[in-house]
Amino acid sequence: MSAYSYFAEFYDSLTYNVAYDKKADYLIELLKRHHHPSGVTLDLACGTGSLTLELYKRGIDVFGADMSTDMLTVAQQKSAEADCQILFLRQKMQNLNLYGTIDTCICSLDSINHLPSSTDVIKTFEGVSRFLNPNGLFVFDANTVYKHRSVLGDNCYIYDREDVFCAWQNNYYEKDHKVIITLDFFAPNSKGYTRYSEQFSERAYTREKMTEMIEKSGLTLEAVYDDMTFNEPEPDSEREIYVVRKIEE
Repeated sequence: MSAYSYFAEFYDSLTYNVAYDKKADYLIELLKRHHHPSGVTLDLACGTGSLTLELYKRGIDVFGADMSTDMLTVAQQKSAEADCQILFLRQKMQNLNLYGTIDTCICSLDSINHLPSSTDVIKTFEGVSRFLNPNGLFVFDANTVYKHRSVLGDNCYIYDREDVFCAWQNNYYEKDHKVIITLDFFAPNSKGYTRYSEQFSERAYTREKMTEMIEKSGLTLEAVYDDMTFNEPEPDSEREIYVVRKIEE
């Protein structure tokens, strides 16, 4: 069973409140503010392709990459139904191997937090740097330490959707700001419910640690914003947007 296999089936239902259209508009405005033409754009860890599709509809020359076959299957189906010709590649973030260079890389919805260790984060940043053209821009978001400690914590959440009932349980570890997430899905069938379970973890990093990893990868931090704004993050910000440049040599 591939990673996020059951999650892929219910992902769009459970993220129904994510406004991908507004995220796409925000990212386009961000690129304008940083005087950066999007050019060839990679949506890294694209998941089911919702943001990829929104960017494509806005005229961005975009393709997606994700490690999950099941997520990509959903992405390809959505792309076909929308009559959009989008390339999707099956690749792990930390083993990025593209056919050519890119001008922009976007990585959203806390995908960086899903990487197992800081070593994996650095490998991902190095891979993005390797394929970015000089002066290319890498924009990613990340959950903050505050969110992991004070919002996700050891809390439980219930999602009751028409196609699935989901029990979401968190276990927080202060040492490395890690949250282990256990999902139990109950999908209705003709006789009642079928139960599926999935578990994964997320790690959060301080701003200082994230900056250190960016610089270690040969990239330059250009700005950090509070989520979906162009304001400085607050102490209780739950997600931060990092804008990183590959400086032309």
